[in-house]
Amino acid sequence: MDKYLFLAFSLFYIGLFLWGLQRGQKVPLIMKASLLLVTAGLIYDNGILAVSDQFGKSEGLKKLHFLRYWIHALFTPTLVLFSWTVIKNTDTELSKKRGAGLAAFGLTALLIIWELVHTAQLSLKPVNQFGVLNYESAASQGPPIMIVAVSAALLFAGIVVWKKQSWKWMAIGVALMAAGSAIPLPIESNAATNCFELILISSLWATLVFQEKKLKRA
Repeated sequence: MDKYLFLAFSLFYIGLFLWGLQRGQKVPLIMKASLLLVTAGLIYDNGILAVSDQFGKSEGLKKLHFLRYWIHALFTPTLVLFSWTVIKNTDTELSKKRGAGLAAFGLTALLIIWELVHTAQLSLKPVNQFGVLNYESAASQGPPIMIVAVSAALLFAGIVVWKKQSWKWMAIGVALMAAGSAIPLPIESNAATNCFELILISSLWATLVFQEKKLKRA
């Protein structure tokens, strides 16, 4: 069951990526680029999980799974920059402070470096659950510092755009993602929680389109 869910997610992200290429002509380039990178990473992530059982355990498949972690380390932190551009598009006082923009770029760089160092030290082991062959960290994991930081940035930006532009869907998307990650679902599936990730990314693309329309009317 899970492999079909992962396949469906991957196909959805392909459609979202192609659709997104046609959007965001009026928003800052970094805003669109961040979402395209993250969406492309999710296409690969879900796609590999969908087809892994067809190959069986091997060093080649292990390397393909390792690439999932490298892509996550490089692309996901850019959502801090997405958050910054969302705030900037609201034209608040915070968005006019140069230091805030530099802080966003600095935090993004630090998170990428943190994740790259962490990923370089990973040791992966094969795990077969619910019909999906996955390669996971063999060591116990500490708190996901990068994910916490990115989620905080997204939530803050979501609240700002809700308050300043009456757009609530970004904040709701972040909240649902956080709830879906924190609350165990009473179903036998690892893929089901990815639904919340899909909701989050869809809410971010919807926010981009919403702000693009606002900028066109300005």
